[in-house]
Amino acid sequence: MSTRALPLLFLNLGGEMLYILDQRLRAQSIPGEKARKVMNDIITTMFNKKFMEELFKPQELYSKKALRTVYDRLAHASIMRLNQASMDKLYDLMTMAFKYQVLLCPRPKDILLVTFNHLDAIKDFVRDTPNILNQVDETFRQLIDMYSCLSAGEFQLIRQTLLIFFQDMHIRVSIFLKDKVQNSNGRFVLPISGPVPWGTEVPGLIRMFNCNGDEVKRVEFTTGGNYISPQREGSFELYGDRVLKLGTNMYSVSRPVETHMSGASKNLASHTKENATPNPLAKEELNFLARLMGGLEIEKPNGSEPGFRLNLFTTDEEEEYAALTRPEELSYKVINIQATQDQQQNEQLARIMGEFEVADQPSQSMSKGDDLLAMMDKL
Repeated sequence: MSTRALPLLFLNLGGEMLYILDQRLRAQSIPGEKARKVMNDIITTMFNKKFMEELFKPQELYSKKALRTVYDRLAHASIMRLNQASMDKLYDLMTMAFKYQVLLCPRPKDILLVTFNHLDAIKDFVRDTPNILNQVDETFRQLIDMYSCLSAGEFQLIRQTLLIFFQDMHIRVSIFLKDKVQNSNGRFVLPISGPVPWGTEVPGLIRMFNCNGDEVKRVEFTTGGNYISPQREGSFELYGDRVLKLGTNMYSVSRPVETHMSGASKNLASHTKENATPNPLAKEELNFLARLMGGLEIEKPNGSEPGFRLNLFTTDEEEEYAALTRPEELSYKVINIQATQDQQQNEQLARIMGEFEVADQPSQSMSKGDDLLAMMDKL
């Protein structure tokens, strides 16, 4: 398992989250000023300096529930609220989109290009806000410093670590099903044609050499696909053409996106239910999460500014039905960190948690989003 996979996982999932939220904000005709505030607040929180410092420390990936808690926190960093069903759908879309991108990367190193595509798009979201843009650029430079020197083998280990994280997730997504890149069981269809990885040759030729290294024979064979050579390698610099399209915004053309539990995922639910018995790694995982979330600084919203609820479904009825029919084992309940007990046991954690300020909530009711906000108030 790679200890360098977490920043790539977090930033790519965060990029997908912003794509989806941007699409839904436009679909629900949220006024431009409110929509920009939501995107700016989330991106500001996501690229908080202390948060990034914790994220970039070498560490193993933690559970889906722990990471899901961080995204719950991010999604509610502004005046927008999501209820449990919409948050579940948001997380499903995020994870399945990035899983697809990791699977389709021509070579392991191209995961970095996918990340750069997400960051390029995030920079476009905040292009009129220089201070937030500087935060994103700083993270860009950290990525370049950390990953530009890694070998192909280290990138392969990162890719393998990410695929292990995603291996039991088979949520069907309407966009993927319509484009015929996903089967009805939730598994992706990998192409057998297209550009080969940069630095490799189009298959179809076997060359044989003698003991002196001289080519002595060539044999051609028919391949099962239509392969072409890539025109050029994507840029790994702060600015440049990434060439690779994975990680760009697939919601730029508005179309409804639905998620469905595949039969395989429903059957898996009974096997994936987490044991209620305390896990020996649980305390360390919660401490890790507390360190991450201790770096999140949320500006207190103006009390006079009304919040709003964002629905990732077409109607409220669909949202309510999804909440009732989703298997409990596959609904990522939010982790509640018992900060008081940890403060008595760990001075460093107490200091970090002391820096963790949760925004005061607007006095008016936020309807279905209140349950998630109540969870955050307990941290």
